[in-house]
Amino acid sequence: MLENPPLIRKMSRPELDILVEWAAGEGWNPGLHDADIFWATDPEAFIAAELEGELIGGGSIVSYGGQFGFMGFFIVHPDFRSRGIGNHLWHERLRRLIARLDEPAVIGMDGVFDMQAWYARGGFRFAGRDLRFELTADATAVRERVIDLSTVPFPLVDAYDQRHFPAPRSDFLRRWIASPGSHARGVMEDRKLVAYGVIRPCVSGYKIGPLFANRPGLARDVLHALCSQVPGQAVYLDVPEVNSEAMALARAEGMTEVFGCAKMYYGPAPKLPEHEIFGVTTFELG
Repeated sequence: MLENPPLIRKMSRPELDILVEWAAGEGWNPGLHDADIFWATDPEAFIAAELEGELIGGGSIVSYGGQFGFMGFFIVHPDFRSRGIGNHLWHERLRRLIARLDEPAVIGMDGVFDMQAWYARGGFRFAGRDLRFELTADATAVRERVIDLSTVPFPLVDAYDQRHFPAPRSDFLRRWIASPGSHARGVMEDRKLVAYGVIRPCVSGYKIGPLFANRPGLARDVLHALCSQVPGQAVYLDVPEVNSEAMALARAEGMTEVFGCAKMYYGPAPKLPEHEIFGVTTFELG
């Protein structure tokens, strides 16, 4: 037990901006508009740790319609680490998120490798690695079949996304694909969406996420189309290692591995078409 435990409470919107600043300082490279989209997705999902009136830590506990939860943005200010505060905050977040979900609770997270054993003691099981790759974008010729996602009826985009994510996230998706400075591209075949991806501006360069495709060639074409929008910029893609074709694509494009997280689940891992997931959406909200 902590001698002086912090107050764990709902976070305010301005405090989320502070958390994003801390995350940027840690090298997490958040998107420039992530905070606005994350907050609009689930305003009840952001939990603060306060000590003597000062914000000292926080994290997200997102509920997707009670069907799936995700824990992310877990951070304690460096001045307050190694005191047991992070342990207290993390377990309180887990308790609160379970209460927000329908039974049986299934919760996902992407945790740094050094903390993997600690998260496992909290009930999370390892499900694979998500590896961050970097490349410098160029103005590669774009295949004609790749189109602006805004020309695709949203119900088709939403339905395709739901095939590749553990729960519906329609409100999040609407904002994500239309966020300022972002570009979204897709491929249609026989009046069906068979691939789509989004690239967004970050503190450093751009991140692609998600990148879903029925076939590796489609993923490659969407990747090229997205990179062509930001030539000369550093671009990052978080690739599930379990998808060997995605790993092969990253290597074929000359990408360099720069970071990674352990994908872990509390409860049974969702059954998803892993061979079609070439890039996860975010490490913060799933």
